[in-house]
Amino acid sequence: MRKRSVAVNDLMQRGYTYYLTEPTGQNFHSDFRPELTPKEMLELGVFGGKYLTDCTTEFPRDWFKNAKLCEALHDPKLNFFGVQASQPLSVWRKKGWIYHEDPRGWFQWYCRYYMGRRCVDDERQIKRWRAMRRHIAQLKNNCPKRALDCRPRQRQALLHWAYDSRKI
Repeated sequence: MRKRSVAVNDLMQRGYTYYLTEPTGQNFHSDFRPELTPKEMLELGVFGGKYLTDCTTEFPRDWFKNAKLCEALHDPKLNFFGVQASQPLSVWRKKGWIYHEDPRGWFQWYCRYYMGRRCVDDERQIKRWRAMRRHIAQLKNNCPKRALDCRPRQRQALLHWAYDSRKI
């Protein structure tokens, strides 16, 4: 695959360029097997619809065709489970979870990784993704199978991390 550059100029990042070195949606690290693509996540409803609203030109247009988005504000009703399951970006910054090349956090990293970018933060982000599995165990131990009304905040949080909690 020929290396392709992506120039980013949005509200949170100006003059940033990264390179796609892998085919879209392929050649993931062996420990990283997300159950949902970024497009599927956006269509289901994640992050109150506010995520990526000012940077749609960075990613494929079809990701946003049926996405549940809200330009004005974060609206938990747009989330698949209709609940608030996110912490503010300020909390993520305070805890040191934000990598400077991805100022929006994990989902931005995942979108870029999915597109084919590989970077020095990949290993850390994959470890964070794997740590979310504890929520799957909690759902399995505390909820009847596919009882989508059981622990909706936990289920929504799993959707935010590309786990398909509708199947649990």
